[in-house]
Amino acid sequence: MNIFANVLDVIGHTPLVQLQRLPQQWGCEANLVLKLEGLNPAKSVKDRIAASMILEAEQAGLIQPSISTIIEATSGNTGIGLAMVCAAKGYRLILTMPENMSQERQQIVHAYGAKVILTAAEADMAGAIAHANYLLTTLPNAFSPHQFSNPANPKIHYETTGPEIWQDTDGDLAVLVVGVGTGGTLTGAGQYLKQQNPYLQIVAIEPAYSAVLSGQSSGQHDLQGLGAGFIPDVLRADLIDEIVTVTETQAYETGRQLAQQEGILSGISTGAAVYAGLQIGQRSQHHGQRIVIIQPSGGERYLSTPMWGDIATAS
Repeated sequence: MNIFANVLDVIGHTPLVQLQRLPQQWGCEANLVLKLEGLNPAKSVKDRIAASMILEAEQAGLIQPSISTIIEATSGNTGIGLAMVCAAKGYRLILTMPENMSQERQQIVHAYGAKVILTAAEADMAGAIAHANYLLTTLPNAFSPHQFSNPANPKIHYETTGPEIWQDTDGDLAVLVVGVGTGGTLTGAGQYLKQQNPYLQIVAIEPAYSAVLSGQSSGQHDLQGLGAGFIPDVLRADLIDEIVTVTETQAYETGRQLAQQEGILSGISTGAAVYAGLQIGQRSQHHGQRIVIIQPSGGERYLSTPMWGDIATAS
C-alpha cells in the first residue's frame, strides 16, 4: 500500500514542468522549467518550512500540542502552511499579517481554525513582526517560529528542495531563479546546488518599489510574498549572482500569461519570477541551457487581487 501517515508526509517532491509557449513567444534561447511548489498540500513552498520549524521546536522540547500557542508574522503563505501543520498536530495558532494581503489568504487561515490579526499595510512586514513580538510577551505558553531568522527555514530547503531539483534535472541546470521573501528557499536550495555546481547562477527576485537587496529604501508594494522591507537574517546574500527587480504590472501580466498560455495558475510572486526567467532566457549566453524557476504558490488565493482584475469574475 502507498498510504501516507498524515498530511505532513505529503509535503515536497514537487514536479518540474517545462514551459512551452511563453519562452517561444518571448524569444528565449534557454529552456525554462517551473518547480510547482503550489502542489504541496497547503498549496505553497511555505509548507516545507512550516512543518520543519514546528517539528524542530517539538524535538527541542519548546512546544507541546494542546498546550502551546504558536504565534507568527506572515505575509500569508507561511501562515497558511502553519495553519495546516497546527491543525494536524493540535496547536492553537495566531497570525499577524499586513492588511493588504489577499482576502483569500485570510479566509484559508480561518478555514484551518487559526486566528488572524491584521496590521497596518504601510508598516509592511515589520509591523506584523512587531505585533507578533508583543503577543509573545503577553500570552502564556506562546512560541514563535520566527521564520525570518529560524535556521530550520533554509535547512529544509537544503535537505529537500535543492536535492529534488538536482535529481530531477540530472544536475543539468545553469540558472536558478528564486523570489526572496524570507530568503530561505534561495539560501537552502542555492547552497546545496552551488555545492554540486559552483558555476550555477542564482538570480534573486525582489519588488522594484522595495528593492532592499539592491541597496534601495524599502517601500510599500503589492508583490505579495516578496520583499519584506528588510534583509532577513536567514538570507545568504553571498549566494546571489544577480538581482532582478520586477514591477507589479510585469508580475501581473506574466502571471496571467502563465495561466492562459501554459495552463499553470499561479500567484503574484510566480509571475514575478517567471518574468525574470523569461528576460534571462533571452540572453545568448544561456542558449540551450536549463533555467529552473521556483513557483512559490498556486493562484487560487490571488483571484481577488489586481493581478486578475475583472477577469476572475467575468461570466
